[in-house]
Amino acid sequence: MALLYGIVFLGHQVGSFIGGWLGGWLYDCSGSYNAVWWLGVDLSIMAAIVHWPIKENPVRKPVARQL
Repeated sequence: MALLYGIVFLGHQVGSFIGGWLGGWLYDCSGSYNAVWWLGVDLSIMAAIVHWPIKENPVRKPVARQL
């Protein structure tokens, strides 16, 4: 579990760095944040599409036997 949390944390840090760098680069190239905002909208829509088919079902706990 610790390895999973570490990988997720690393992914967030790398994504944060790339997002900040890419936003600055797109601003330097275009002189506006419009491209950055629309890229954020596009990524949000893609994330919603990817997560839409996930079905969460409750896990049934086993009943403990009494002796």
